[in-house]
Order: sequence, then structure tokens, then C-alpha cells
Amino acid sequence: MTLRLYDTATAAVRDFEPVHPGKVGIYHCGLTVQGAPHVGHIYKEVVFDVLRRWLERSGFEVTVIANVTDIEDKILTKSAERGIPWWAHAYEFERELHWAYDVLGCRPPTYEPRATGHIPEMLEMIADLIERGHAYVAPDGSGDVYFDVKSWPAYGALSHQRIDDMEAAGDADPRGKRDPRDFALWKGWTDATPRSASWPAPWGRGRPGWHIECSAMAGKYLGDEFDIHGGGLDLRFPHHENELAQSTAVGQKFARFWMHNALVTTAGEKMSKSMGNSAVVRNVVERVRPIELRYYLVQSHYRSVVEFSFEALDEAAKSFQRIEGFVTRAVEVTGGVEPDAELPGDFVAAMDDDLGTPAAIAVLHNTVRDGNKLVADGDSEALREVLASVRGMLGVLGLDPLAEPWVSRTGGSDELTEVVDGLVQALLEQRQAARARKDFAAADDVRDRLKALGVVVEDTPQGPRWSLASTEGN
Repeated sequence: MTLRLYDTATAAVRDFEPVHPGKVGIYHCGLTVQGAPHVGHIYKEVVFDVLRRWLERSGFEVTVIANVTDIEDKILTKSAERGIPWWAHAYEFERELHWAYDVLGCRPPTYEPRATGHIPEMLEMIADLIERGHAYVAPDGSGDVYFDVKSWPAYGALSHQRIDDMEAAGDADPRGKRDPRDFALWKGWTDATPRSASWPAPWGRGRPGWHIECSAMAGKYLGDEFDIHGGGLDLRFPHHENELAQSTAVGQKFARFWMHNALVTTAGEKMSKSMGNSAVVRNVVERVRPIELRYYLVQSHYRSVVEFSFEALDEAAKSFQRIEGFVTRAVEVTGGVEPDAELPGDFVAAMDDDLGTPAAIAVLHNTVRDGNKLVADGDSEALREVLASVRGMLGVLGLDPLAEPWVSRTGGSDELTEVVDGLVQALLEQRQAARARKDFAAADDVRDRLKALGVVVEDTPQGPRWSLASTEGN
């Protein structure tokens, strides 16, 4: 089956054909680093990380560009409220963003350009738009530059809207606009903002509008035509609509596919800092392990709304622990195997069908169920095949507990892990000795003491095994 992806521009699932055979270029809009990322922000990172893994597993060479918006009105406002330089505020939360997608096992992009590092490219693009008659300098002397929406008949193609049905753009003072729906390409500097947040330009000192930033960076690193442009559904309009208009108005073909992941909501409303309903990633991973949060996000189709709740998160954690429990037991029995290069046909078909992770995870659980029946019989070729298959599927989803980064995060230093394991094993030996002499009260006492410390003991045909209660999957 050929990989098929939903394209927002055509509102249809289409066969994926890259611009350059064997290679894929992806641009997805990074965070405006105004504050700590919440689960809604990081959902996009997880979605496009799974897409990248699947494309690479399918044999493509993938280039991922994900920008950092480090100059924007909200950054200026929030840094002023805190009384610190805007660039210090932006850098603080850029580092927080990096921590968040690293802790969830998202591989870093091929390159991560900052908006402030690409002012020359933005100025060049704005000048080109002015020359072509698609942009104009505000006549009020403010130094603002606007995109002339009515000069571009295709405007609205991505969001499937008519210009006459659109409301006024709210990204700049409307006094210098020819039309209230025109949007800012450049914002003239005023005393209300730090001079350091401005750059010289032919039409006056100022800073870029949000939309021109991504157009300039996508074009610089992926060329005039590339394969996939993505981001959260809330970016479709106006941000991505404006990007598409700007880039095509200067003669670029721009993106072949537009992919948008659905939103994460709480109580039916979009998760956002302004609403005060955000679940900051750093806080959430104190409740469940990062790998469990990733599983929670991956189990939904990327175009389906994720209704966030801690109850649903806890249920997802238990579901993943069942998978993880099988992997742990199967490795104990077999000594471990490498992930399978060949994946189940139903799993491949699900992933090729618009990144169908819910169906893919159903295949994963069915395979684990078959594997659990084999574990009790000891080492066998059949069990090894199932374990290799499960690890292969988990690897595509970024959830293999025996692969990086998870294998390095299993609980402290190697020395500490060895000490703890030795102590628990000593207690288990005492318990086994008590059972051998039929002193079951003493044996139960050892088990209860371990349980009180958060250590769960399971008796298996291969002998007792232990795990922490928070990661037990049996």
C-alpha cells in the first residue's frame, strides 16, 4: 500500500509523492517561546516525530525544519511584565521547549532556525512582494508594511474561505491598512517596545510580522517547493493561510501537502495559557512517566481531538504498562532480541493510511496478547518472533522501552540500579528460603515489606521477578 496522507488544502487523503524521489522535506511551525509548553504544544512535536519515524522506516531520507519564533508581540509583552529583556525571556522558554520534546522522546529537527536569525531573508521577501504589487508600505509614516489580500485572488484556498467572509486581521494598528483584512509583514518600531527588538529596513526600523518569519525560513532551507508543511489545526488560519499567500505570491510552489494535527482540549475547550487550563509538560510528567504521556498522545489519530484529563492519562499509562510488561518478561525468558525489520502487514497498512496510529496500536496489543500466551512456555522461536515484532512496532511509535532515550532513563545511575537490584534480590532469596521451609508467614512478610516500599513481586516459572509499582504492567 502506498503512503496516503490527508492534505488540508484539498480536503482529501492523497497518495504521497515527494518532490524528489527518496527524499522528504518537512517544515512544521515551532513554538512561540513565550512560556513553558503544555501538552497541547507538545502534541504537534509527537505527531511529526512519528511521521518522521514512519517515513524513515519506509526508506525515505527525511529533512525536518522546525523553527523557533523568538520575536513576537506576546514575548515582548510577557518579558516586560517580568521586567527582563525580551531575548532572555525567549531563550529561557526555548530551552524549556527543548527539554519538553526531549523528555518525550522526540528527536530534534534536522535544523531549528530562529526567527531573529533570518531578518535579511524576510526583508528580501517583503521587498519582492512590494515590487510585485502584493504588499505596500503604510502611508501614515509608521513604517508598517502590509500584504494586500485582495491582490492575491487565491487567498483563502487553504482554509476554504472567501475573502468577503473574513474578519479584519488583528495583528497591527488598522490605521495604515488599505483593507482591514490585510496583515502585517513588518511592524514599525515605536517607543513602546525596546529598540533591541527592532532592525533597520528600507521602509523604517521595526520587526517582522509573525507570518513572514515562517515563509522566509521554510524557503531558505527547503527551497521553493517541498513536501509537507504542518502544525496544529489552530494555525491553519490565519497563519498558514498567510504563509501560503506570501510564498506563492513571490513565485514559489511552496508545500505539496498541508498536515494539521487536531487540538488538545480540556473540558471541550482548546488548551491554552490564556484560558488557564493548560497542563504544563513538566508538571504532567511528575504524575506519569514521559513514555506513558507519549503513548497517551500517540494512541489517538492525529486529526482527532484529544480531550485531556488525568483519568484518561492514567488509563493510557496502564495500557502501555501491559505492553511494557510483556517486553520485560519476554526479554527475561529469551535474553532479548533486536527489533524486527519486517512489521505486521496490518500495522503497515494502518500507518500508510494517513498515519493511522489507533489501528496500528490495536495490532500491537493483539500481538502482545499472543506473546503473553507464549511466555509461560519458556524460550521459543515463536516468542522471539513476537518480541522482535513488538519492538519493531514500538520503535516506529517512539515507544520501545529498550531503545533510546528510554533505556537510559530506567532509574538513576548504573551503580545505584545495581545496588537496589542486589538488595531486592537478597530479600527475594530470603522469601524463597522461607517458602522452602514452609514458613509462609515469613515469606508473605517479605513480600508485604517490599510492596510497602513500592516493589511488586511476581512469581513466574523462571522464578520471582520484581518491578516498581508505578511501572508494573501485569
